[in-house]
Amino acid sequence: MSLAIRCINLVKRYEGRSPVDAVRGLNLDVQRGECFGLLGPNGAGKTTTIEILEGLLAPTSGDVEVLGLEWGQADNEIRQRIGISLQETRLAEKLSVLETLTLFRSFYRRGLAPETVLEKVSLEEKAGSWVGKLSGGQKQRLAVACALVGDPELLFLDEPTTGLDPQSRRQLWEIIREIRAAGRTVLLTTHYMDEAERLCDRVAIVDQGKVIALGSPRDLIASLGGEHIIEFTLDGDCQQQVVKRDLLADLPAASAVREENSHLSLSVSEPHIVLPALLERLDHLKCPLTSLTTRHASLEDVFVKLAGRHLNDTERAER
Repeated sequence: MSLAIRCINLVKRYEGRSPVDAVRGLNLDVQRGECFGLLGPNGAGKTTTIEILEGLLAPTSGDVEVLGLEWGQADNEIRQRIGISLQETRLAEKLSVLETLTLFRSFYRRGLAPETVLEKVSLEEKAGSWVGKLSGGQKQRLAVACALVGDPELLFLDEPTTGLDPQSRRQLWEIIREIRAAGRTVLLTTHYMDEAERLCDRVAIVDQGKVIALGSPRDLIASLGGEHIIEFTLDGDCQQQVVKRDLLADLPAASAVREENSHLSLSVSEPHIVLPALLERLDHLKCPLTSLTTRHASLEDVFVKLAGRHLNDTERAER
């Protein structure tokens, strides 16, 4: 399968009194026909990376190929073959939905009929409405429609569901699935790990401008050593002693024990085996439980393991 995107040793430095390296030697290959997720916390370098791939920013150094072409050599050809939905899209509020989409269609040599795209994003009933009268979810779907109207081979979606209500978010998920099913390539940035798990064939987790993990969501979660997480808290000083003395490391079917904020977390493969053994061990240690929950492991657990913190622990503004 040929590559839709390739970048080698990508670097972006913002000069100033204290220079900032937003992207630090990032390497990435995206196959044609896959939905690829670029994940990470705010400030990780996701938006900077995707803006370089879209041709909106020039890299400080590194090589970038998009659909086998290079920015600076075949700019118009690349633009005719890609669609872009930015993190924030501001459209003319006094144009109608259909007028807006017709305007965007005029930018491309070939593409889809605006009415067809409106149907794809379930906005056909809003064709005559002013953009300024749309809800937040409807505006986001219109932004995606503007990216689709050129019938792109490669679609860039930068944080497409941020700030949306659950219903609008799921409507956008269905649109992305349909694009993927049509054999087109999608590059999606998001800090919602559940979104990536549902939509993406492969993901790259980015932190501090570098890829720290790459693979399918299933494989990355399996790397934790268990598909389930048991989270619990203990009374008094027990929690600190259990961690300090590593008193739970040999529990059957448990592969990792870590302390997260106010609770302990176990990565396990078979909860029905671990839970009785855990309760028996805590009873022997005279460490009473104050809470206990079980859940499926997620990509955020992968990030915690690799970066040592949760996604929302770093809320820097992304450059």
